[in-house]
Amino acid sequence: MLSWWSATVKLPRRKFLRLTAGAAAVPVAPHFAWAQTYPSRPVHIISGFPPGGFTDTTARLISNSLSERVGQQFFVENRPGASSNVATEVVVRSPSDGYTLLIATDANAYNATLYDNLKFNFIKDMTPVASIGRVAFVMVVNPAFAAKTVPDFIANAKANPGKINMATVGPGSPSQLFGVLFKSMAGVDLVTVNYRGIGPPLLDLISGRVEVIFTSIASTIEYIRSGKLRPLAVTSAQRTDLLPDVPSIGEFVSGYDTAGWVGLTAPANMPPEIVAILNKHVNAALADPTFKAKMVDLGETPFANTPAGFGGFIAEYTDKWAKVIRAANIKPE
Repeated sequence: MLSWWSATVKLPRRKFLRLTAGAAAVPVAPHFAWAQTYPSRPVHIISGFPPGGFTDTTARLISNSLSERVGQQFFVENRPGASSNVATEVVVRSPSDGYTLLIATDANAYNATLYDNLKFNFIKDMTPVASIGRVAFVMVVNPAFAAKTVPDFIANAKANPGKINMATVGPGSPSQLFGVLFKSMAGVDLVTVNYRGIGPPLLDLISGRVEVIFTSIASTIEYIRSGKLRPLAVTSAQRTDLLPDVPSIGEFVSGYDTAGWVGLTAPANMPPEIVAILNKHVNAALADPTFKAKMVDLGETPFANTPAGFGGFIAEYTDKWAKVIRAANIKPE
């Protein structure tokens, strides 16, 4: 029996095939059209941290570059709260059209394990767009502290278990997590002293109330240059341009390699054509010598990648730190 369609509408085979092929292409056409005109209005980059900090500075650096490259304004909007969870939820709930992006950081990876009641799944509810930079931290001590190298520090800590104070900028912060990983891999017992923010622990480190901290190079570089703090090692696998004579922890503690990171993500299901446009322009910025020099001043290393590569990196990073957080039973305050 003929179907209703074939019985009532007699179409030549070639015309029928052309129409059905066109119908199949309809869902794709809007995405292609968006990509042809994107961006046609200002783009908002949401930052989960207050103005003036490292993340905000990086967001403004990349937004300025994107504005110049595509001829449309990219604005940074600060939505601080809950270690970027507030900003992340704003972006997750936004349309997947490329006009609302998140300046994502390593905090998003930690939060997946630190917080039990998140209203989103960062990996499933976000589209990785472009990685921007990796951020090496530095292990610094008070100049009066006896240890001048990482092996000296480890020997001192093993000889004085539970007597060396390790400052952090708060529970669940990279400062604490990088220190916890060092304690575990070096086999030392350090007393964790949590603060809120970077100012107070640095002042206590300079005055000798605490002995060591793992923190960003950008927050300590002036103290290091003035001799108020002594760097023992950087946390990344390779040495950094800002501190070229300072070794990496991994040179003494085999396998130790960690750094923060910054990148752009978008709501889930963003059209791949728009992702490709943004990724291309971010990677072009990372290859520009002037842009790279500004990143180095912030203590960042350019981190170019494909969207898929960036997504894989986030998944691996999240899994790595989930194990550290659970093993140390770290909870946010």
